[in-house]
Amino acid sequence: MTDRQGDAVDSFRDYLERLAERGVCNRIDQRISWNLEASAVTMRANEQDSAIPVFEDVSDDSSARLVGDPYRGARRKPWKRIAMALGLSEDLTTDSFYEAVIDRLRSPISPTVVDSEAALCKETVHTGDDVDLLSFPWPFLHVGDGGRYSNLHTLIADDRDTEWTDWSSHRAMFHDNTRASVLLLAGEQTPNIYYYKYERHDEPMPVAITVGAEPAVECVSMMWIPTGRSEAEFAGGLKRAPVELVPCETNDLRVPATAEIVLEGRILPNSRLDEGPYGDYFGYMHGPRRSMPVLEIDAITHRERPHIPFTVEWSEVGYAHNTTSSMEVACVGPDATLGLRAVGFDVEKLAPWPFTPRTVYVVSTDTTNPSYLHELANFIFTTWGMLHVDFFVFVDSDVDPFDQRAVLEAMALYADPDEDFHQFGAETMPKVPLNIYQTPEEKGDVQMGTSKAKTAKTYIDATRPEGQGQERGFGLEDTERRRRAREILEAAGLASAAAETADADREVDE
Repeated sequence: MTDRQGDAVDSFRDYLERLAERGVCNRIDQRISWNLEASAVTMRANEQDSAIPVFEDVSDDSSARLVGDPYRGARRKPWKRIAMALGLSEDLTTDSFYEAVIDRLRSPISPTVVDSEAALCKETVHTGDDVDLLSFPWPFLHVGDGGRYSNLHTLIADDRDTEWTDWSSHRAMFHDNTRASVLLLAGEQTPNIYYYKYERHDEPMPVAITVGAEPAVECVSMMWIPTGRSEAEFAGGLKRAPVELVPCETNDLRVPATAEIVLEGRILPNSRLDEGPYGDYFGYMHGPRRSMPVLEIDAITHRERPHIPFTVEWSEVGYAHNTTSSMEVACVGPDATLGLRAVGFDVEKLAPWPFTPRTVYVVSTDTTNPSYLHELANFIFTTWGMLHVDFFVFVDSDVDPFDQRAVLEAMALYADPDEDFHQFGAETMPKVPLNIYQTPEEKGDVQMGTSKAKTAKTYIDATRPEGQGQERGFGLEDTERRRRAREILEAAGLASAAAETADADREVDE
């Protein structure tokens, strides 16, 4: 492909080429096992903020390749590689990136449909007895995982009763040549379609899992697109061009035509297989092993020598530089900001707290009276996309949610432990059973996840009292004093050290 500023890539393979053009794609020819080795190398690359690893030789039996955390962003700009994929400038500031994504999401573009002969994902077609899931090198990611997973893909399903097609992301654990268990936690869109529509009518739900779809597709699969709206159209808006779809071989679904692999199948009613344990969120192995719906595969289509992207959840809080955290920053944050504005809330910016994938968000707003913040918190806690979030920190609109020091300062200065820490009562808020603090009983081992489980959620009001300006403890806004301080430091031979400290602080904050 031609790398032109302003053009989004049209396929995952083109995205890898764009990474290679920038020298941030590490193609590894040495044979690496799918059994922990690929994930270990990926974790090391994440830790060192080095190039994205592409494992060219993974198996004796398959020419498929693995790609570790392909959307993991640079430490100072987690959205950088996603911006590159979407044809946006990689030099954008946080605010500019947010507004650019929000602007694109405001103008959805309908997809087009191509013939099978023109679809790259149909280069090889397996149906019937030729279907063999285990012929692909799906990675085993963490010691203690229940099995081998696909965890970076788009699951496509039609609503049973309307024309709506939902795109989402739910990990799948493979059991044998044709079966997988899929993590469907009721309360989210696709699980609700399955549990409350197809299964209640004792009908299988046709699905397709696209592995290695183009970046715009991956992005919208992570976003909180409202129920009934077309993710395909939002993906088109995000890339400013239609997404090409192609009909499946064995059902009526349409899938992104340039995907690396497409798994076509049915999620069976009233049929369960074990799923997990898995290194949830921060990579901690905390079980339990659950019973989850069974996906029966009917066909597999793929490109020649397909790539299988995956993400590795980290162990320990603070090391979560991976695709999950980058997608939360680059995709979920702008989309949620737009969504809250669209329903009338005064939100300057909503952003995930760095290093805490999904569990903590910071919201900046001009409107800070307590009743308004309570209403806003109640709305976002009960919206399906926020099931994973445990608490919010509200700050004034002039506090950057991405500036951790500024947020901590707001909490330290303005959040009164007696009045500003608010908890919705126990057993009142919907919750998914994945956090490590939950007991096995709270996590549950029931067929429908823990959709009936409720929890207490919290928000912290770290906004200033009405009419109070922002504290500037040492008068750092005083430019004359700052100039004089620099002169003194230079005279004392400390100017460079001071500058380095300031740069380091900014890097952490950014």
